[in-house]
Amino acid sequence: MSRILVVDDEPTICWALQQALSEDGHDVTVSSTAEEALKNFDQLSPDLVMLDVRLPGMDGLSALNHFRENNAETPVIVMTAFGDLETAVQAIHRGAFEYLLKPFDLDQVTQAVSRALTHASTETSVSGDVGDAKETDLLLGSSPAMQAIYRHIALVADQDVPVLITGESGTGKELVAAAVHRYSKRATQPFIPVCIPAFNESVVESELFGHARGAFTGAVDHRVGLLEAAHRGTAFFDEIGDISPPLQVKMLRVLESKIITPVGSNEPRQTDFRLIAATNRNLEAMVAEETFREDLYYRLNVYQIQIPPLRERTEDIPILANKFMREVDPQGRVTLADSAIEELAKRPWHGNVRELRNVIEQAVLATRSGQLTADRIPQASPSIKLSRDAHPLDKLENTVRDWVRHQADSQSDGQITSGLYDAFLERTEPLLFEEVLQLSNGNRQEAARILGIHRQTLRDKMKKHQMD
Repeated sequence: MSRILVVDDEPTICWALQQALSEDGHDVTVSSTAEEALKNFDQLSPDLVMLDVRLPGMDGLSALNHFRENNAETPVIVMTAFGDLETAVQAIHRGAFEYLLKPFDLDQVTQAVSRALTHASTETSVSGDVGDAKETDLLLGSSPAMQAIYRHIALVADQDVPVLITGESGTGKELVAAAVHRYSKRATQPFIPVCIPAFNESVVESELFGHARGAFTGAVDHRVGLLEAAHRGTAFFDEIGDISPPLQVKMLRVLESKIITPVGSNEPRQTDFRLIAATNRNLEAMVAEETFREDLYYRLNVYQIQIPPLRERTEDIPILANKFMREVDPQGRVTLADSAIEELAKRPWHGNVRELRNVIEQAVLATRSGQLTADRIPQASPSIKLSRDAHPLDKLENTVRDWVRHQADSQSDGQITSGLYDAFLERTEPLLFEEVLQLSNGNRQEAARILGIHRQTLRDKMKKHQMD
């Protein structure tokens, strides 16, 4: 039996945790303030502490410092319903064993407790301020999806392994990469963004690896390549899925050896950089199609962060919109009306945060009154379509894969709870039935034939989904 100290000012949370953990055979003590918990900690010498961030009086992160100073071996699980990037990073940097997002499933809690009690807490030195947040202050949002992103950044930042960031265009992949760099051990060294598609194919190797004097016409002097410039820092490769097969081979060699050879030179150079790559393409499908090297994919995908599209975190839209408004209107002349927020929440945002920023900037500039109302928001351009060049089946496959990954990312331990199949059907069956019924002009018998199911089965499923 293990002694567990729960620190939370919400009685219902304390009661639920005490019941669940006691049923597992643990001795649970509850404290509603950090000050009370510190006294109990000295008296009980608990095997585990479960600590909320927002507490009356001393906050949870300050209490975490005291717990670690008193006994660095005692694992601490931090809990919060109001997480942001700074909170997640501070919790991990100060030695938290795990970072749980409220509301959580009790199965998640018991699994996290089991891991914490089985494995010793990782030794992490207590650190205070982790730097200026200006570089990544556009990485905003309080939604569960964004809190999961903050947790990923906090967990991987100090690990010095390659990171693959995936997500649609405009979701903020470079901001996430910059945040990983900023909170890493390489934070004081360069962060070098590299966008391969932006380079002319004839000079891409020179840009990446540098060139020697006289290597080609116009090479009047030695040039340091971007990978050498990233020495001891971070190289961020955007649109990694667009690099050519020959360049994939050379990149794999560089990642494995950390040696680069400038164009026109026989002198290899040692370099030490961390690689963070990003793509809006499905690299797994490209590997299957043999357009992307499998060995390079696994070399890049040591740790993956999937960024959700804006339409899956609409609760973050007001936060982002107000941020963009203040950039255009720093005096606060214009405020955001409720009607505007409702209109913004309805849009699909195929261009994601980048599109939202463009729309808000236009709307603020066009607003002459003190309020930005729904009628001032520019209409979405009908000519812009999501994934214009992608085959519909590719988009369907990507959507399913992204949805499954999102379910995993929304769990604190990355493990999907049971019921995934039913949850998927709950979201997709009504859409399928609606589209097929439109094709059949509402004829259910014809719709059942198209679907390949019995008419009664269709009727039962429509009743289940409350479809008229």
